[in-house]
Amino acid sequence: MDKQFFKRYLPKASTMKKHPNLQFFGTLLHDGNLWHLNRRSLSGGMAIGLFMAFMPVPMQMIFAAALAILFSVNLPLSVALVWVTNPVTIPPLFYAAYKLGAFILGTTVKDIHFAVSFEWLTTTLLAIWRPFLLGCFLMGALSALSGYLLVRLLWRLQVKRLWQERVAKRRLKKEQKLLKKRQRAALKNQQII
Repeated sequence: MDKQFFKRYLPKASTMKKHPNLQFFGTLLHDGNLWHLNRRSLSGGMAIGLFMAFMPVPMQMIFAAALAILFSVNLPLSVALVWVTNPVTIPPLFYAAYKLGAFILGTTVKDIHFAVSFEWLTTTLLAIWRPFLLGCFLMGALSALSGYLLVRLLWRLQVKRLWQERVAKRRLKKEQKLLKKRQRAALKNQQII
């Protein structure tokens, strides 16, 4: 993974430290590991952010930040990835989670019409909570694992590519040095004759 990509799109540490919703973490935000861009920190931040994105709890960002602090991984990435589930993506993703949970539990999928009301919460959600939570947990765990492995793989490929470029530059430098040496030797031989 290219560090510059993350530097460009992730919020700055100073901005995150001043965020009002994160102030109660206090001095915990001053841990340098929360802001580093390395393979371990980014892959862990990716896993936490994607896992928390599928958890149907309020204030997912706060939970993602707390987990990032607990595991000492990249905080901005873990908080930003929570927005994978946003007001536009929540209905299809959570419905898919419900269907997955129903499939695993072997229950029938009910036709659900979402409504933001206390009545909906007490009737519909109470009827589907088991398959819904199981599906959310599984989708969160699978996306976290996939994101973690993807970052690790892309980081390794990036390091390999950079290493190959470095080796090629060294080889080219060596060849140029050898060529100059041969040219000087040939020029000396011409001057002697």
